[in-house]
Amino acid sequence: MKRSYRRIARLAACAALVIVGVAGAAVLPDDRADIFYSDYKGGGMDITGKSVLVRKKFSEAFAVEGNYFVDTVSGASVDVLSNASVIKDERKQKSLSLEYIHDKTSYNLAYTNSTERDYISNTTHFSLSQDMFGDLTTVSLGFTNSRNSIGENNGTAFKPVVQWLGHSESRSFEGGISQVVTKNLITGVTLEVITDQGLLSNPYRSIRFCSNPTGSVPCAGGFTLGSQVYPNTHTSTAVETRAKYYLPYRAAASVSYRYFSDTWGIKANTVEVGYTQPLSNLWILEARVRYYDQNHATFYSDLFPFANSQNFEARDQNLAGSTNTTVGLKATYAFLPEGWKIFKRGTVTGDVSHIHFKYNDFTDLRALDGDFTGIAGTEPNYEFNATVYQIYISMFF
Repeated sequence: MKRSYRRIARLAACAALVIVGVAGAAVLPDDRADIFYSDYKGGGMDITGKSVLVRKKFSEAFAVEGNYFVDTVSGASVDVLSNASVIKDERKQKSLSLEYIHDKTSYNLAYTNSTERDYISNTTHFSLSQDMFGDLTTVSLGFTNSRNSIGENNGTAFKPVVQWLGHSESRSFEGGISQVVTKNLITGVTLEVITDQGLLSNPYRSIRFCSNPTGSVPCAGGFTLGSQVYPNTHTSTAVETRAKYYLPYRAAASVSYRYFSDTWGIKANTVEVGYTQPLSNLWILEARVRYYDQNHATFYSDLFPFANSQNFEARDQNLAGSTNTTVGLKATYAFLPEGWKIFKRGTVTGDVSHIHFKYNDFTDLRALDGDFTGIAGTEPNYEFNATVYQIYISMFF
């Protein structure tokens, strides 16, 4: 749970603050400095994130961007609590990217190091994009490689004793195309293929199985916790299509659809609709609604009939069948619209999202109040609400 949210927070820290313009020849963005803060509460987790980003051009063809991101996690998601484990951790992430433009081709090379007590990740990324056909079409290609070290804290949150368990590696290939269809309509499609290898399970989550799988009510004797066993390879494919239409009264409407499938049997669909409305030259207001659904992995079960009933076994809530709905509002205010001293302009952005998570086949073990000896499998399905607050200040120079 914590790492899936952290991915969202990291992307949000680099989100654009203005309406995307009509595509043109490759041009480096303005120099900027960002300060970002976020707070997530939901599902037993409290996660705060802080980030500083600086981007600087050294010519019209070359720019450097540095980012430092820290987030702190406390609490535990409900499936971790079933294993009597509470998380208190801090992650520090440092990244550096270089961008170079030659004619109508843009090249980007980036390196990211992310460190937690029990997890270390080093990621390299390379991408390029090419404008063509009168700058109405942009084609992009990218490759990402991540090497991770995975451990488990066998101590406490305050006195960690980390045992390093193994490694994993992830490779991502992506390609996309965006097209200016008319002066008001931009469309695009992106394909991403990710292959993971190595230790892929979460050491803090456990499966459960019937303690006494006999008789007319097999799980009347309660359940026992056991270790998860994952395949050591995982490949996923995602295709996303999107469109943005600029309305006559300086507003824009957007829609996107994403289809995801993987070799673990998960298929997922995401639909998002957004609306952007500038007010005078000082405000930009945005609203969005997002719906997501997925089925469970082939080796997932909320309750296994007996120990070692399958070669692979998982009870990770991220692999369960689920839906979630997000409603978000964002407002950007230009507090320095005409600039000041070395700054061309300054903006402050506030963003709030409300997310409702609902699971189809993952139950809430808190209903047992610690009693594992009742009739297992009769617990209610788990659902919860989460709220994400974000605020960031951007200074362009």
